[in-house]
Amino acid sequence: MCRMWPSWWPRSGACRSRSWRRSARPTPGGCSSCRRRPDMAGRTSGPRGGQRQSPAVRAVWAVLGGLTLAATTLAPAWAQGRFDAQAPVAAAASAEAAVAPPELHVAARNDHAATVMKLLLAGTDPNVRDAQRNTALHVAIREDSGKAVEALLKSPGTDVNAINQAGETPLMLAAIKGNLDMARELVKRGALVNEPGWSALHYAAAGPNEHLVRWLIGQGAQIDARSPNGTTPLMMAAGYGGLSGAEVLLAAGADVTLRNDHQLSAADFARRAGQDEMADKLDKLARARPKAAATSAP
Repeated sequence: MCRMWPSWWPRSGACRSRSWRRSARPTPGGCSSCRRRPDMAGRTSGPRGGQRQSPAVRAVWAVLGGLTLAATTLAPAWAQGRFDAQAPVAAAASAEAAVAPPELHVAARNDHAATVMKLLLAGTDPNVRDAQRNTALHVAIREDSGKAVEALLKSPGTDVNAINQAGETPLMLAAIKGNLDMARELVKRGALVNEPGWSALHYAAAGPNEHLVRWLIGQGAQIDARSPNGTTPLMMAAGYGGLSGAEVLLAAGADVTLRNDHQLSAADFARRAGQDEMADKLDKLARARPKAAATSAP
């Protein structure tokens, strides 16, 4: 049997073509050497090796072979009524919908507050998701669309604690961008300051605004909150944010001795970021901390 055919094809006839064994994939027109094609009964048909075919004949063989294979594959499904003629159309529509962002997201990205309000009043779900599970509020905050954010927050149905595919809430996105005003509005609207795993304080510590870090601590953010891999806000500030954010966390009592699951401390994060002065300071604080704890013990 020529090896270009699937294992479930009736096995009769043989093809010892060495050229096929060197080929990684089958060719539509049959075996490249013997040019033989099995029929539905398992017999081989078509011209044998050595007989040349015109391009037109080869095209006919390719079409007939494709139709035969399609009929063999789909016949059981048709017979049992399992084949949905509308499936390809539905799949194409679903793919198109997955690629195209919702109209509400487009308006939020472009900061068209009037369009946002119009869509919401027309009954559009304010929490409709895109392919990355972002809501329009995620998009508006990410794009600094302040007017769209204001319009979305006016809708009582807007979920301010919605989580996208990356595990981010709108407050986290406002925090990483250092937007204190947006963060205040979100918390006023009911956004949670503390979330399991990555928190808004992690994001703020990695951002550019130490005032937002201080404000979140004042709102009750857990200073030594642990991410899924054990990283703390101080580690994020030392490795990715402004050093002023790290200073705010240290002043609030952040633990410099903690290490994440990779056994990295805040000093290690700072050193990897080229902040050697901060790394040395954190190392000194970490060495002094056990002594201070022992001195204060009764």
